[in-house]
This record gives sequence, structure tokens and C-alpha cells, in this order.
Amino acid sequence: MKNKVKQFREQFGLTQAQLGQRVNVSRQAINAIEKNKFDPSIWLAYDLAKFFNMTIEELFEFEESERK
Repeated sequence: MKNKVKQFREQFGLTQAQLGQRVNVSRQAINAIEKNKFDPSIWLAYDLAKFFNMTIEELFEFEESERK
């Protein structure tokens, strides 16, 4: 799953730590999401999208699931 978290975080002028504080996760979690090392839970994805005033689909680019 690709995402635009870093792009929007930078547009809002926030550090990873500041964004983490606003959605109640660590700076390390934000860093891992931005580097596609960690897929956020649906709840965290929702909180991030809500913070940026967009939908989850606008913030995260989903790929076909291999679990079908």
C-alpha cells in the first residue's frame, strides 16, 4: 500500500512527531508508515485521513489483495 502521508504532512508544515501527537502515535510509527514499512490499522488510517480532511482512499493507495 502506497500513501501520501509525507506529502500532506509536509504541506501542513508538521514534523513526524507533531503529526504523531495529533493522531496519538509515535514519531517512529509515522516514519514507518511514510516509508511503507508499516501498514496502519483501519482506525489509524481513518484518523490520519480525517486530520488531513480527506478520505482514506485519497491518502492511501490500495493494491490488489493476494489473499483472495
